[in-house]
Amino acid sequence: MARTLRALRRVLLAPDLTEVSFARRGFAPLPANDPATRLEDVPRAVVCGFEWAMEAHDTHGVAHRLDLLDPEQRGFGYEGATMAFTILDVMGRGHRTRELLNGPGRPHVLLAYIGIGFAMARLPRAMWRKVLPDLTGQPFHPVMSWLAVDGYGFDLAYFHTRRWVDEQRVPASYPWQGAPAYFPRAVDQGIGRALWFIHGARPERVDAAIRGFAEHRRPDLWSGAGLASAFAGGCGADTFGTLRRLADQHLPELAQGAVFAIRARDLAGYVPEHTAVAARVLTGLSVEAAVALADDSAVAEGQAGPVPAYEQWRRAIQAHFLPEGSVPR
Repeated sequence: MARTLRALRRVLLAPDLTEVSFARRGFAPLPANDPATRLEDVPRAVVCGFEWAMEAHDTHGVAHRLDLLDPEQRGFGYEGATMAFTILDVMGRGHRTRELLNGPGRPHVLLAYIGIGFAMARLPRAMWRKVLPDLTGQPFHPVMSWLAVDGYGFDLAYFHTRRWVDEQRVPASYPWQGAPAYFPRAVDQGIGRALWFIHGARPERVDAAIRGFAEHRRPDLWSGAGLASAFAGGCGADTFGTLRRLADQHLPELAQGAVFAIRARDLAGYVPEHTAVAARVLTGLSVEAAVALADDSAVAEGQAGPVPAYEQWRRAIQAHFLPEGSVPR
């Protein structure tokens, strides 16, 4: 019976591999030899992680399967596994997500928060208060739990592109971490991240899409684009250079997103070549210097006042890339 219920939940709540392809989503086609085609491996890894977790008997069982993924894609597998465990926990009052992230998933915790956001996109808002596990003692908790809201925004844009990208809908607020006014901004960071995939790592198309949004939303969208490009890649130094040039006044946000991506890759123990290139081109820093900047800029929960510590952290990183005398937006 338990196996039947898991199979039913998998069918009802997760897209299959064909559903996440760029062609099925209606994104612009890419030439067969284009490096951006590797971006399609990302949603496939997420789906595999989801399905494996839905079928797993315990966290170590799914971890053994996730170890089969290429190190470059493994974190995305943990996104999918966390999505599945979050849904199972909320429906069955278990603690799979906490066990995963305090165990084998700990190095991938920043991406795992995004997986929680994918689960939020498939759960009623009334259940959202149950989605975040207690990870007391982890250095990024609960400050970086805003990445769950980012993941929610990514899911909206990736699967409902017309509404959230073409029509630039604004999501209703939600009191995540007691900051309902900040919720739409974190969603926009996820939408910006999705634009890198939707537009196949084409900076000109990403720039045009961001320009279609209200001006006050653009900084967060550029931050998301920076995170996605540095983490997922799909391009080389010249394309990163074009992205930096087009960001123009939003370079601090673009670079801050890239710094977050570099920190997440370093935490997971594997920094692919494209992330090192992104560090150099988008931030002007080495991987080691970008990690140090992220860590030195961190703000502890409870020190931020009315502004979430997550946003305070973002601003501190952005300040590094601002002209002298300027302040983050």
